[in-house]
Amino acid sequence: MKFARFCQALSNWAGSSKTFLLAIALIGVWALTGPYFHYNDTWQLIINTSTTIITFLMVFLIQNTQNRDNDILHLKIDELIRATKEAQNATLCLDKMGSRDLRKLRDQYSSLGENDQVDLGTASTDETISAEIPLQSKSPDSDLGGLQR
Repeated sequence: MKFARFCQALSNWAGSSKTFLLAIALIGVWALTGPYFHYNDTWQLIINTSTTIITFLMVFLIQNTQNRDNDILHLKIDELIRATKEAQNATLCLDKMGSRDLRKLRDQYSSLGENDQVDLGTASTDETISAEIPLQSKSPDSDLGGLQR
């Protein structure tokens, strides 16, 4: 848990405008020292090595943050599915399905909506455009691969 908090804090710090300005200032200082060091190989190596190491570490930090955000998003969606009467609770465990099965399921869901159309109409600037997208199944024994409630 300490690592997760550390990553979240570091991610918040790294994504701030102050950190960006600090990075610009450091690059500026490095550039200004060029004439003093006669733009030699060591001077160039300092910025190359620094940026490479920072980039390498940031890849892992960004991936950790994205994984965490993705988990949070999935939990929120799972809760919405669980709380909605018409939703199929079997969709809560789609992460255990293989790619081929997910593609089949996606095709089945797409076929449900093939004949339905979204009517956006023409709304004035004061009106809100709304569309009702009914999810209709053919029967209680729909062909969704046993994903019924």
